[in-house]
Amino acid sequence: MALSLYVDTARWRAHQKSVLDRFPGLVPVCKGNGYGFGHERLADEAIRFGSDTLAVGTTYEAARIKDWFSGDLLVLTPFRRGEEPVPLPDRVIRSVSSVDGVHALVGARVVIECMSSMKRHGVREEELGQLHAAIEDVRLEGFALHLPLDRTDGSDAVEEVIAWMDRLRANRLPLHTMFVSHLGAEELARLQQQFPQTRFRARIGTRLWLGDHEATEYRGSVLDVTRVAKGDRFGYRQQKAASDGWLVVVAGGTSHGVGLEAPKALHGVMPRAKGVARAGLATVNRNLSPFVWAGKQRWFAEPPHMQVSILFVPADAQEPKVGDELVAHLRHTTTQFDRLVDR
Repeated sequence: MALSLYVDTARWRAHQKSVLDRFPGLVPVCKGNGYGFGHERLADEAIRFGSDTLAVGTTYEAARIKDWFSGDLLVLTPFRRGEEPVPLPDRVIRSVSSVDGVHALVGARVVIECMSSMKRHGVREEELGQLHAAIEDVRLEGFALHLPLDRTDGSDAVEEVIAWMDRLRANRLPLHTMFVSHLGAEELARLQQQFPQTRFRARIGTRLWLGDHEATEYRGSVLDVTRVAKGDRFGYRQQKAASDGWLVVVAGGTSHGVGLEAPKALHGVMPRAKGVARAGLATVNRNLSPFVWAGKQRWFAEPPHMQVSILFVPADAQEPKVGDELVAHLRHTTTQFDRLVDR
């Protein structure tokens, strides 16, 4: 009995191919929990479709994945002086976001991140003149731009990249390779047409692995079902049942990521209203679970436990049975499954 991730493998791989066809030379990203699939599985997929480079989040991830992927490993978190040294092979490429960082990585393979409108990290325009001396002591693999997902000011992502290409060129810095994130296929084609001597490599994770929502599905197994009457006490906190129904124990708890949700950016009146409503219900211990039974998302009977959740299913619904599986609407990047099932 488990929280399972079911994968329609043929459909999932067909989607991967569609992305690969639209973004030639893309660098697949495998970071965090491996977008819900795990590092080993995504490394296998990258090998299967012939990628020469795999991007990971940290040096610790690179150390774990180096035995599963034999190509180049691009670490996306920028190098910082004083960081804990992690033994890594020469095929690991470090991202660097400061002139000082470049100076500190003598002999290393590096990608230099430029400060984009994200304003997260990167070398600034006024520092470009200092890079000439610094890059003489490293093996420069290219420059990179990590761009925002939304552009509420109406600005153009391609124009932002072009502006940086012009700055790099004006400072006589090599433009053989530019790594980019969060560009569309048409935008990438525009850049490639304008700069035919530069190889643009899109770093893609979410769109590649999670772009087809119908290719994957989480399901939790029903472990126990107990009938309760209105007023019966139950659970750790001995709350009273609000009505007749069933307490359904289903696989999937906080250790899997159930009940843990990353903050969301809300746009528009309706999403904000729904957020306020959910918050109001939570203050009276009414929290909607991600589990679906008989066509409806069911309420938590109490906060999820470490490995299971207890749901309340009212008496007017069909009674779940031990061994049934409930579809769970979970976020891949915050979920850990017990087993992965290829279909």
